[in-house]
Amino acid sequence: MNRSEAWFVHGATILVGVTGIVYAAMRYLMLPVDRFSVVNHPWQPDTQHLHVLAAPLMIFAVGMIWNRHVSIHRNSGTKTGRRSGLSMIMTLVPMIGSGYMIQVTVTEQWRTIWIVVHCVTSGLWIAGYVIHQIVSLKKRRERSLLPILGDSMLENLPSPESSKHVLT
Repeated sequence: MNRSEAWFVHGATILVGVTGIVYAAMRYLMLPVDRFSVVNHPWQPDTQHLHVLAAPLMIFAVGMIWNRHVSIHRNSGTKTGRRSGLSMIMTLVPMIGSGYMIQVTVTEQWRTIWIVVHCVTSGLWIAGYVIHQIVSLKKRRERSLLPILGDSMLENLPSPESSKHVLT
């Protein structure tokens, strides 16, 4: 995956994630100023529209990197980011499917079910994405230290597990 593809994936994911979180906060955590209002915030419809219009960009971005990132790492046995990457793959289809089903479902019961599925899988996707980026960044920093420190010194660095402190 080249840098422009990476930035496209990051940008699309951030745009969809932020608009989704902001929309959910407006929809479920705010109260309308006017009791006759159908929205809880004046920006709520625009935020929802931006989220719905940006979501296909993220789907396209995931499809774009599938062969050059996901398949290669899976087939090569790469360990770094495997758990977070697999968690993202497992939440991708229900997140996308439920997002579309929210738009086309007409009964209130099914709409509520799809909203719950979408919110849960989207939250897991965002968490997996953040963890995946942290793990990847940590591995890149470790690799960039390798030429400076050498293999023997890198092995003597404390691991994150050994540097954990327990608060009592």
